[in-house]
Amino acid sequence: MGTPATLSLETLPAFTNEPYTDFSAPENRRAMQEALGRVRQQFGREYELWIGGARLKTEEKFESRNPSRPSEVVGIHQKATPTLAGMAVESALSFFPEWSRFPVEVRAEMLLRAASILRRRKLEFDAWVVYEAGKTWPEAEADVSEAIDFCEYYAREALRYGAPRPMLATPGEKNELVYIPLGVGVIISPWNFPLAILTGMTTAALVTGNTVVIKPSSDTPTIAAKFCEVLLEAGFPERSFAFVTGSGSVVGDALVLHPKTRFICFTGSKEVGLRINELAAKLQPGQIWIKRVIAEMGGKDAIIVDAEADLERAVEGVLVSAFGYQGQKCSACSRAIVDRSIYDEFLERLKARTETLTVGPADDPANFMGPVINENARRSILGYIDIGSKEGRLVTGCGSVPGEGYFLKPVIIADVEPKARIFQEEIFGPVLAVTPARDFDHALELANDSEYGLTGAVFTRNPEKIRKARERFFVGNLYFNRKCTGAMVGAHPFGGFNMSGTDSKAGGPDYLLQFLQAKAICERMA
Repeated sequence: MGTPATLSLETLPAFTNEPYTDFSAPENRRAMQEALGRVRQQFGREYELWIGGARLKTEEKFESRNPSRPSEVVGIHQKATPTLAGMAVESALSFFPEWSRFPVEVRAEMLLRAASILRRRKLEFDAWVVYEAGKTWPEAEADVSEAIDFCEYYAREALRYGAPRPMLATPGEKNELVYIPLGVGVIISPWNFPLAILTGMTTAALVTGNTVVIKPSSDTPTIAAKFCEVLLEAGFPERSFAFVTGSGSVVGDALVLHPKTRFICFTGSKEVGLRINELAAKLQPGQIWIKRVIAEMGGKDAIIVDAEADLERAVEGVLVSAFGYQGQKCSACSRAIVDRSIYDEFLERLKARTETLTVGPADDPANFMGPVINENARRSILGYIDIGSKEGRLVTGCGSVPGEGYFLKPVIIADVEPKARIFQEEIFGPVLAVTPARDFDHALELANDSEYGLTGAVFTRNPEKIRKARERFFVGNLYFNRKCTGAMVGAHPFGGFNMSGTDSKAGGPDYLLQFLQAKAICERMA
């Protein structure tokens, strides 16, 4: 538990984002193909729970599958019970006093080692994300790079918060403010950023001195199991975290309701996030605190295309935002609001560009889009396409795609009214609603007509309209003349308003405060 003598903000280089691998280079393409081959050889392996530093199995199992080829079993996992969930919380709690006293420099050093390990195993993790989450090569690369960024950024932020803050001097007193960890946290991570968001939430909690119970999505538990390997290799103590897989309604509820759970960090749907918030608010026997909930719950994100926009750039920005990773990002553009004077031309250009997109297995680098995550998701999206076809005009898409996987063509539905379901409800798939606006003020009114408030973008060359949007476009992440996806750690702190969550701003300078509490200390001098 010795402190690395040289580790400090002064000795660390300034944070920079992890560069993306250039897959157009032949040597990188070969290396990625080799990584895919190595990972495929591990398909069907069984992964255990991790509780109290021990591996455990259960009688009931479940499988994670490759959404590009659902007949392929990626991993076999344990169905934990509420009893095991309780054991996980208790084991993490028992180690919390010891872990919380580790010097912040030691915890930060572990996190920097985790970043180094992820960097060394980058293409391997890319391959796991391709196979289990259905992300194409560039999308998987961005996911893994963001995980590395979180490790590097939060290590530095922990050092910043770890130093006592001198306060106003009062006569005869020494005053300071210190930040201390909360306790045991539950990390409930999503399938759509199965490594990046899992890594960000988990490492933020650990580096600030909390212990955690990791409960990943049942669609991508293998990636989470592999991440736990990284934590152990990086030196995180065996009892500093637990890994529990299984049903959200069974295991997740038990973890949230446990009286010793101090906080819940969640990313997922609005419905589940609201349920967690409600459960966490109920005082349990033996509970002595108000549980903290850090939630990111989705969006219905809009891009405004103004009459004074660079139309080519706007088309590309909407296309990538709407159909990147099959529209399965909480930040994805699902509403394009276009000035009436350029509406027809925009639609024509967008339709032509969309129809060039290739759809197929995510491990084939020729494909721009892979599968949606599972059959339930595909069925739900098809239902929305049917609804949208009645609410508006189907411009393109809605055709079958050959192959075993859960593939869908990108869909554009035009002339959508603001009260239409596909204008208001989160679809989480490659479905874009396009609506005309009378003018820029009307476009802003339409963009804000949502219970969500996560991301948004505006394409315009007019500085006055940019000023107006900065003040009146009500979202947590607002972009001008670029896509509304792809927030970068350290540059675009991420989180939204209203039903998009608690606006916790992941990857920003305030995020670690979610996992800390402030203690003011006054010492009367002799």
